[in-house]
Amino acid sequence: MTTRRGFLASLAAIAACPRPGWADAGSPDFLSAARAPDGSYRLCGLTGAGEVLFDLPMPDRGHAAAAHPERPEAVAFARRPGNFALVIDCREGAVIARLETPENRHFYGHGAFSMGGDLLFTPENDLDTLDGVIGVWDVAAGYRRVGAFPSGGVGPHDVMRLPGSERLVIANGGIATHPDTGRVQLNAPTMRANLAYADPESGPVEVVELDVALRQNSIRHLAMTPSGMVAAAMQWQGSEGEHPPLLFTHEQGQAPRLLSAPEDAHRQMRHYAGSVSVSGDGRDLAITSPRGGLLQRFDRDSGAYLGAVALEDVCGVGPDPAGGFFASTGTGVLTRLSNDRPLAEAHTRWAWDNHLVAV
Repeated sequence: MTTRRGFLASLAAIAACPRPGWADAGSPDFLSAARAPDGSYRLCGLTGAGEVLFDLPMPDRGHAAAAHPERPEAVAFARRPGNFALVIDCREGAVIARLETPENRHFYGHGAFSMGGDLLFTPENDLDTLDGVIGVWDVAAGYRRVGAFPSGGVGPHDVMRLPGSERLVIANGGIATHPDTGRVQLNAPTMRANLAYADPESGPVEVVELDVALRQNSIRHLAMTPSGMVAAAMQWQGSEGEHPPLLFTHEQGQAPRLLSAPEDAHRQMRHYAGSVSVSGDGRDLAITSPRGGLLQRFDRDSGAYLGAVALEDVCGVGPDPAGGFFASTGTGVLTRLSNDRPLAEAHTRWAWDNHLVAV
């Protein structure tokens, strides 16, 4: 018979047993989807020095991942408009759950955990209404779907949690699509992108739009400073002859601030910012364009354009632990950057996909 003293001793022993953390998976700095040299699709853990710590199989091309805040567990999302996501134990390499959207939904390739990792939030498209929703999944219950709430717009692509808070910020790209018509835009005359802040229990609490002249600047990807300043990267869906800024910053309750570069620099981005990041020292912001083969840098505080680095098919960008940026390309390059200069490059046979997710 188990005594009360024995029961309490067992609890104490369990509590004293350290739980697996990201150090048990090699302490990766980033997660990235990739196509391996043999043509298979993988989720990789990378260091800021360009070392591949692990590569785990995926059934199809991935887009981005969400890293659990405490344990070595990642949710790898299919490329839009995918309807599956794999929960992977990055220490053991095992798939521990597979998320599938309801019949009338699809994922957008991104997700975010709650502060303690108890819930997962996933941007989704409601195919009946073409409105955006955020799916809610109970992690402790084996990633069981427990609800959803409006994203505050159309085409919610990326989502992040504000530092030290359960509040979410959502990049509503504004583009209505349906899998039956591929990536064809179905709402060009009425498209209006926005940035929405939402509380999981009550939904959107603040919706931010740019000037109506920029309504077709699709807000797609997000980065955030420790203080909660949001940096949002955009993809222009308007006239080919126009080359508007592709980056803005925002803080709750304030007006958005566009970060502009010289006209030629905007033109070189070819209407497309694929990823955005804050530098490792928090001073700069960067956006990438795989179409233009360019990474642009801006001063976080003043918004001033600082210059660009030419990198073929560059898209993934994240904060270099040493202070600058870490970037990846579809041609296999992994590089550390500081003040527009590559500090170190690794040339691999991997085709790195769109995003580097900081762990």
